[in-house]
Formats: sequence, C-alpha cells, structure tokens
Amino acid sequence: MYIFFLNRSQNAYFCPLFKKEMSAPKRYTITTALPYTNGPIHIGHLAGVYVPADIYARYLRLTGNDVILIGGSDEHGVPITIKAKNEGVSPQDVVDKYHAIIKKSFEDFGITFDNYSRTSAKVHHKTASEFFTTLNNKGEFIEEVTEQLYDAEANQFLADRFVIGTCPKCGNEESYGDQCENCGTSHNATDLINPKSALTGNTPTLKQTKHWFLPLDKHEAFLKEWILEGHKKDWKSNVYGQCKSWIDDGLRPRAVTRDLDWGIPVPAEGGEGKVLYVWFDAPIGYISSTIEWAEREGKNWEPYWKDKDTKLVHFIGKDNIVFHCIIFPAMLKAEGSYILPENVPANEFLNLEGNKLSTSKNWAVWLPEYLEEFPGQQDVLRYALTSNAPETKDNDFTWKDFQARNNNELVAIFGNFINRVVVLTNKYYDGVIPEPNALSQIDEETLAAVKAYPDVISSSLERYRFREAQQELMNLARLGNKYLADEEPWKVIKVDEERTKTIMYVALQIASALATLSEPFLPFTSKKLKDILCHSALDAESTWNEVKTKEILIPAGHKIRKAELLFSKIEDTTIQAQLDKLEASKKANEVENAVVEPQKDTITFEDFTKLDMRVGTILEAEKMPKAKKLLVLKVDTGIDVRTIVSGIAESFTAEEVVGKRVTVLVNLAPRALRGVESEGMILMTETPDGKLVFVNPDDTAVTNGLQIS
Repeated sequence: MYIFFLNRSQNAYFCPLFKKEMSAPKRYTITTALPYTNGPIHIGHLAGVYVPADIYARYLRLTGNDVILIGGSDEHGVPITIKAKNEGVSPQDVVDKYHAIIKKSFEDFGITFDNYSRTSAKVHHKTASEFFTTLNNKGEFIEEVTEQLYDAEANQFLADRFVIGTCPKCGNEESYGDQCENCGTSHNATDLINPKSALTGNTPTLKQTKHWFLPLDKHEAFLKEWILEGHKKDWKSNVYGQCKSWIDDGLRPRAVTRDLDWGIPVPAEGGEGKVLYVWFDAPIGYISSTIEWAEREGKNWEPYWKDKDTKLVHFIGKDNIVFHCIIFPAMLKAEGSYILPENVPANEFLNLEGNKLSTSKNWAVWLPEYLEEFPGQQDVLRYALTSNAPETKDNDFTWKDFQARNNNELVAIFGNFINRVVVLTNKYYDGVIPEPNALSQIDEETLAAVKAYPDVISSSLERYRFREAQQELMNLARLGNKYLADEEPWKVIKVDEERTKTIMYVALQIASALATLSEPFLPFTSKKLKDILCHSALDAESTWNEVKTKEILIPAGHKIRKAELLFSKIEDTTIQAQLDKLEASKKANEVENAVVEPQKDTITFEDFTKLDMRVGTILEAEKMPKAKKLLVLKVDTGIDVRTIVSGIAESFTAEEVVGKRVTVLVNLAPRALRGVESEGMILMTETPDGKLVFVNPDDTAVTNGLQIS
C-alpha cells in the first residue's frame, strides 16, 4: 500500500506503509547517541544527532503523543582512560568534569531530554550487569580463549582504542582498533595492518586471553529478514546500505568483554580484570536511563521498551550504524523481551570550513563557546545546522553560510513578517486584534494554505527529512510576507479602514500559526513569539493539529504586546572573529605537527669556518625563461654585485624580492644553471605548508658585506 503526498513545490512522493505502521503507536521512545565524556559537545554532534532528535520529540509532543527523549553520557571505554592518562587524573575525574559540561550545554541549548543519565550511575551498572547475566545464563554467549594484542612494555592487553594501524579496507594509517574514522568501517584490532600500541608506540604481540562473544552469525538470518526485507523501503539509504554491506560480508562473533580496569566488571566466573565492552554496555544505557526516569516520575518503564505498540527510534551518527542496527538489535533479540527499533535515521558527518571536524586539532565549533559568544541565539545555530544537515551525505558548515541563513532568512523573512504584523497592529489598533469583515478570495485561499502546513511539515518530519520540514516552515513565513506585500495594508488603510482590519486579522492568524509550528525547530523564538502574541491569555493555546482544524487561531479583541525583534543581524566582524579563531587553530596545528628534518652528520668547527656568509641586498630580479622555479638575481654582497640563480620563483615574484635583505653564502663554487653562472646561494627555509621564507637580517644597522658567524 502507498500513500501519495503533495509538497509545497507540487512534487509528488509516495511512502510505503507496512502493516505494523497502519495503527499509530501508543508511545514513542526516542534515544540519542551517548556522547563520550572526554570533551565538550561540538556542532558535528548537534547536526548529526541532537538537533534532529529534539525536533522530532518536540513535534511528537505537540501532536499529543506519549514521548520520552532519552540520553546520557558514555563514561566508559578507552578514550576516557586516554584522556585521564594525558591529564594525569583519574577516569572518574574526567567523566565528572565533562558530564557536567555536556549536560549543562544541552540544557542551555534547549535539547529537551526527559532524562539525561550517565553510564557510571549505579542503575546503569545494575541494568547492564543483569542484561549480560541474562544472556549468559541463556547460553547466548560463546566463551573463547583467543589471541589479543598485548603490549609487553606496558604489561597490558590493548583495548581497541589503544591500537592504531592501517585500515584493511581504505588504507587509512591512523585507524583505531575497533573502527576506522576515515571510512566508517568497524573491525577488530587484530585486523589492522602494522598495528602499533598507542601507549608505547611498540609493535604489540599476540597473547592468549579469555573473552565472551556474541555470535552475530547465529542471528544473521533474522537480521537479513528484519533489515534487508523489512526495512528496505523505510530506512534511509545510507543506513540500509551500510547494514547490507555488513550482512552480505557475513557476520562473525563479536567480543562483548575487554581486558581493562575501567568499566563495568564482567559478572561471571573468570571475569576478573575484565569489563563489559563499551559497545555492549553503552546502548543498554538507553534502558537504564529510562528506568531512572520512570523511578523519578513514578511510572512503569517496561512499556517503553517491551510493548509492541511502542515505536523505538535511535538518533545516531553514521559511525554508530552497525552497533545500533546489527549488534544492539541482536542483543535485544537474544534477550527476548524487548522491542526492536522501528527506525535508525543516522546522519552522515558535518565538516567545518571544508575540513573534517577534529577534536584533537581543535578544528570544531564547541557548543559551550558558541553559547557564550552568541548569547540568546540558540535558534540561529539550530536553524543553520538543520538547513545544512548531513542527512544523506557529508555536508559542510561555514560561518559565512551561518551568517547568510540568519540575515537573509531568519531576519529578512521570518522576523520581518512578524515585526511588520505586530508593529502595524499596535499602530492601527493599539495592539488589539481587529474584527474582520467579509473575507476575499485571497483571504480564504491564504487561510486554507495555512491550515495545510501542519500536514505538509508532518509528512517531512515523519520521514526524518528535517531540512525539508524546516524549509516548509519558512515557506509559511514567506506566505505571510507575500500576503502583506500583495495586500499592502499600509496603503489600504488610507482608503478603506474596514478592509485593513480584515487584512491584519488574516496576517495575525499566520503569525499565530508560526508561533505553534516553529516550536520544534526554533523553540526559543516560538516562546518569544507566543509571549508577544500573548498566547497564554487565550482560552487554550493552539496545538499542532488545531492549526489545521481551528477556524480562529487568535481571536478578534485579543490584545498583543509591543514588537520585539525575534532575530538580529550578524555583522561581518562577528563572523571574522570566528574565522580568525579557526585560523589560529590551524596555525597552532601546523606548528605542533611540523616535521623537523633530522640533524645532518656532525661537522667540525673548522668545517663551519670555511663558510663565508654575508649580508646582502637583492638589486634586480627576473624570471629565467622556460624555467618554472628559477629567478635570476643581482645581489649586492658588500664585496661585489654578483649574479645568483635561486629556485624561489614558485614562492615569490621578481617584483616582490627586489630590495630584500638576504643572507648569502658567497664562497660557494660557481655553477652554471641553464647557461647562467650562479655565484653563491641565498639562505632560505620552508614553512610546514611548503612556502619558502628568506633567512634574513632585519636590523637596519646591519650593512651589506658584514659577515655572519
């Protein structure tokens, strides 16, 4: 069965409906990937996971659904221990610090978690341990003694992130032991080519150790049917494609324990000195966070995870697809009492100014810094990230685009419409909504179009097309602007006051609809607009569905407040300051990662004294014909004026170097280059990006011919 929709640009699309989707869910459980607590949140996290999840949850609440948005901090795993080791503190110190920072950032940014927990919580340790024990008692694990990578100098087995080597799939030489961040492939540490220990840099050896494995091959038939047949039509192509690739390649047992001392101890005989693998433990964090929420709210958590009438949706980035679509569902299926996710709308990666986001290189826009430097502008970032969301392919965030989205769309379209409506209502009617007269055809068509928008936006949101949905919201603001521009109440009032009342009444209905429908996308703006329109003074604020069913969204006689700017223009200087920060990070990385040539063979003092280096000035310069790199220079060495051929033409023009003070090796034996005899050498060095730089004396008191010793 197919349902056909028509979007605002009159393009038809169809959506397959499976039998399980015929009846609306009784409740929704929405989860977001648990961020590692080894650093703050950045825009890549927001665009990939948290903004779309929050839009979806807010929308579902507005449509009257029973919804929980569940999140938390992932506080186990090797990245935490690496961070602790580098900072000289305990892992607990690290997670306590960053959990607090991350949690507050989400709150300040308006991510409406019903519960934001942490995997170091007692409830999580208990839940994860019980989950493991249940599977172990059912015989769902394989216990095997295998060979694992071992660092003899560090005297420990190397967990995945303690191993770096060449990815067997794409050749990335800095792949981790569990996953390549270049191509997204998951693998075992022993699959790496030329593995090295991240602790000592040594080549690890293989040593026997016992671990528990989840036999994914046992669940291969189920996963083929559930994903490749059951979700071929409704899962995003990037998600489905990665799952298909994994399944087609053949599934193999996956270890669910690790040799570490940071994490949840393995609750089984022989588990001493071992912990649950972070990717076994972390997704169970969704369940433990729900339990924590239910205990606090006095509710029963089980229907949200075990009732077939619950719709479970995981919001993640593409690097987590395998864990949420194959490994976690296999765990849930093996346990037997849990529902499986209806959808996993994973996004691709967001780049920054043309380069891959890198936390280690500080090539990121950090959420805490953004909130501090752009106070009250949470919605601008939400809007920019959603407009450019990496829904099916990697996308690029640029500060210029961020500025344009704000100035040309939020300010010029949405904000402009609201400001004109509110200002005119206060000017003409002292803020009291006028009583309309008979509606014209354009009035009726405009109000009918407004009523269509909830379904239009819903159809996009239900298919996880958040960019498209937000664009439709902006189209509603465009509709309002066009209506005002066409009807021109500022002119009509001079000749027909009664008609003006109707125009303003219709415009205010559009404004009221925007106040409700913008809430998932622009929650802070929505609240501000509702305050301006005094929605709280109405008998009942309009819900999402009432926007399309109520004849009157905001009645005549209702009084609104004075105008207040919803958005402000962002100036070039503000954007340049952000670009300067990134440029400073780039330069700092160049210095830190600069490759210094090794020292040459040792020479004697007598060898050095044979070199005669003098201060000189370039008097003339010209490009050598048919030579890409060579400039022919006339140099005043203080001894004489001589010709020197220098290979600097790719870094400098002839005009640039005339008048330059330089250091010259004057007693170098003459050498003919392309028929021109060169009598010396100009001393140069090279920057990390390959640009040549003169090694020259800057002091004006230094005259030509002085020796350098």
